Amino acid sequence: MADQPDNTLYLIDGHAQMFRSYHAIRGGMSSPVTGEPTNATFAFTGMLLKLFKDYHPAYAAMAIDSDDSKTFRHEIYPEYKANRSEAPEDFGPQVPRMLEVTRLFGVPVLEVPGDEADDIIATLATRLAEAHPDLRVRIVSKDKDLEQVLTDRITLFDAHTDTELDVPGLAEKKGITPQQVIDYQTLIGDSTDNIPGVPGIGPKTASKLLERFGTVDNLIAHVDELKGKQKENIEAAITSGDLNLSRQLVTLKRDVDCEVSLDEAKVGGIDGAALHGVFKQLGFHRHVTDLDHLLGNKKNADKPDDQGGLFGATLFDSGSTDGGVAVNLRKAEACDYRAIKTRDELDRLIKNLESQALIAVDTETIGLGHSAELCGICLAWEKDAAVYVPVASPNPDEHLDRDTVLQSLKPVLENPGIPKCGHNIKYDLLVLKHAGVELRGIVFDSMIGAFLAGMPGQGMDALALSMLERELIPISDLIGPRKNASGRKVEQKTMDQVPLDLVTPYAAEDADVTLQLTGLLRPKIAEMEMTRLCDAVETPLITVLADMEDAGIRVDPEELDRQREALQARIDDLRDEIHETAGGAFNIDSPKQLAEVLFTKLGLPVIKKTKTGVSTDVEVLEKLCERDDIEEELQRVPRLVVEYRQLTKLVGTYLVSLKEAIREDSGRIHASFHQTGAATGRLSSSGPNLQNIPIRTDIGREIRKAFVAEPGYRLVSADYSQIELRMLAHLSDDANLIQAFADGIDIHTAVAAQVFDLDLDDVTADQRAHAKVINFGIIYGVTPYGLARRIEGLDLDGAKALIADYKARFTGIDRFLDQCVDHAVQHGYVTTILGRRRWIEEVNARNPQRRALGERLAINSVVQGSAADLIKLAMVNLHRRVLNESLPMRLLLQIHDELVIEAPEPDAEAMAAVLRQEMEGAMDLKAPLKVDLGIGEDWYETK
Repeated sequence: MADQPDNTLYLIDGHAQMFRSYHAIRGGMSSPVTGEPTNATFAFTGMLLKLFKDYHPAYAAMAIDSDDSKTFRHEIYPEYKANRSEAPEDFGPQVPRMLEVTRLFGVPVLEVPGDEADDIIATLATRLAEAHPDLRVRIVSKDKDLEQVLTDRITLFDAHTDTELDVPGLAEKKGITPQQVIDYQTLIGDSTDNIPGVPGIGPKTASKLLERFGTVDNLIAHVDELKGKQKENIEAAITSGDLNLSRQLVTLKRDVDCEVSLDEAKVGGIDGAALHGVFKQLGFHRHVTDLDHLLGNKKNADKPDDQGGLFGATLFDSGSTDGGVAVNLRKAEACDYRAIKTRDELDRLIKNLESQALIAVDTETIGLGHSAELCGICLAWEKDAAVYVPVASPNPDEHLDRDTVLQSLKPVLENPGIPKCGHNIKYDLLVLKHAGVELRGIVFDSMIGAFLAGMPGQGMDALALSMLERELIPISDLIGPRKNASGRKVEQKTMDQVPLDLVTPYAAEDADVTLQLTGLLRPKIAEMEMTRLCDAVETPLITVLADMEDAGIRVDPEELDRQREALQARIDDLRDEIHETAGGAFNIDSPKQLAEVLFTKLGLPVIKKTKTGVSTDVEVLEKLCERDDIEEELQRVPRLVVEYRQLTKLVGTYLVSLKEAIREDSGRIHASFHQTGAATGRLSSSGPNLQNIPIRTDIGREIRKAFVAEPGYRLVSADYSQIELRMLAHLSDDANLIQAFADGIDIHTAVAAQVFDLDLDDVTADQRAHAKVINFGIIYGVTPYGLARRIEGLDLDGAKALIADYKARFTGIDRFLDQCVDHAVQHGYVTTILGRRRWIEEVNARNPQRRALGERLAINSVVQGSAADLIKLAMVNLHRRVLNESLPMRLLLQIHDELVIEAPEPDAEAMAAVLRQEMEGAMDLKAPLKVDLGIGEDWYETK
């Protein structure tokens, strides 16, 4: 990197760099003195340090958006940027710190009310470049809108990756000139900023159109030369005014009232003393060292520049769309990583492993997936040291053969008396299992530990960065990037094709980092009083889930095809019927065309508007079907569309994807189950997502017929009855609710009798239905408005009265709900029955809607999270009993409150009894647990 001459001006796109810094290091950092969040400030400061160290800018300024968020663009288009969500709550408090640091670096911060930072930058870059013919301008930004400012002396510069976009680079990247950028952006629009553009025109099409016509104005003049849908869309954009509107929105101003001279942009010197104070207050010890290097103060510097550190490392490579933020990170080169290549080395390794208190285990594979072939085993037992034992590489002479390695390591890996840890160790367990090794002695998983501890990211790279201040070797350094410079996918190497000297540090590092993360996370979990939850539930559950994934469940593809063909025939009939009723054909799957038919052609009343137009979501369609003031004939279209959408989703999301998920070698679906997928602690699944298989409609339930037992076996389903209400009764200690469960009375009838002050026999079907809605709604912190929406014919006042009567009758529940919210407000989190914490930042939000959301989450997280604790504990207990007693069953599925096992037909009844015992006996609750059982040849039959 060559230093730039003093005639270069650096214009920093302030908020863009701040947000980029925030997303580069996601949470997990705070000041040890003030407690304020610091992840964005840390990364942003790293960018400034790198910029000053590598380029010594003589002129610099940073432009930021005004606090007055309304600009001239909002005046001409109120929906401008309407799609953008609110900034994260921990971002806002860091902005003043980042501005403070910027000014202490001697960089002026520019802000003009009513104008955006891009407009300020465009104005200054153009104005100062014209006033100073020898001046070069580097705009520190990757914002595509700023490409319209490029000249032979104005470039876009990525300070994180030292890459620069100039006029030739733009031509190579997009095939356009800076003069065409406005027209290019006009055509493609911008979904992030809610700029309409022209439907169907993406970057490639826009480039081709501009190559052919030169400008949008010339394109408009020759629109008759176009054909088909493209012509139709452009003509519609011209007629509607969207094209002209988009052009106004994407055009940057060059006349912002911001009179800044080059002298005023001259860097005024770094206030080292003040920065030292800020860094120490924020806990930026690495930045103190790097600042000393920058200022030439070697007295406090603990590492010379030529040994790497801040300026030799970036979070992301230059191909990353998120960019990179320079930080002072430790790297693998400083550690003792080696490959085990000979029998003598392997023998010494095994002897060493046998006496270790804890071993981190990781695997490298050839390809991905549970059945991926083993490439090597990584092991670590002391900090900054690890070994890689390869079984495959480009040169077989460099390592031992697979059988020798596995047979030698098997006694250690299968010894339950030698504790093991890993990061997402379930994957490694399955890889080793398919290689013939049963990994035993698992005592900790750093990914699950990070999840329990509330870390915002559980990936090893993020944890290494936030907890160890360490950058891991990227996999792309070994196997190549997934995409080339033009964004196209490229074929990557497999790990066995990578030279051993490259694989070794990468692989060994994973094991070393896992060991170090374990050492930090276990005490953290103990401090949070979650050791029992971790050791007795989450860690043993890893093996349970691995066995479930390995077993899979048999699925009948012919049954899926039969259902798909039947539904597709009905979908075709529905499409014809909708078109006939609507008076013409249209694309039913297009919300815009559907809205045109419903609200313009048929004249139905608009129910809801969104930021992008009139809504046609399912709630709107159902309300159109229910309204008494709409003729029944006019209600036919929305009613048919509701059914059409339900069936098309069943076909596409389930019947087709389920068949594709059946593995050829087993005839079974082997879904993955995840312990870190839901904040409440519930399990989630993927590949496919079995949790979402519909059960509320008869057609949806039919899908379960395709899930079948092996010949000679039966499926057994056990479903907790009203588990969340029983858990609510226990946690709230409400006498009335507990008594109703103890008496075995239908809980919804019992609640209705209490709320409406009736005898049980006098409760009507409607009253029971109302009680059922509020019973389940109360768990989710239902509001009067929400309750009124759920119960037909109930207005807001009636809903308020119903909730008030409920709370008056069930005082324990009312008290419990308040306690959940109060605990969240005071501590920032709530806890489940087994001590699982969920952090709820929203509960202290200034925004009333976010605060109300936090209060609902506080209630729901305790009840639903406790139910999740219960079924996980039942799974662990059942699995242990199956192994200890060699029972003829295996656990296949966990879906919400339901477990599904497979057992030989003669043993099905006995195994169902065992399943009931373990589920109903998992916890001793004040409201007795009850399980509904079913046995059948397929899953549908069990229900």
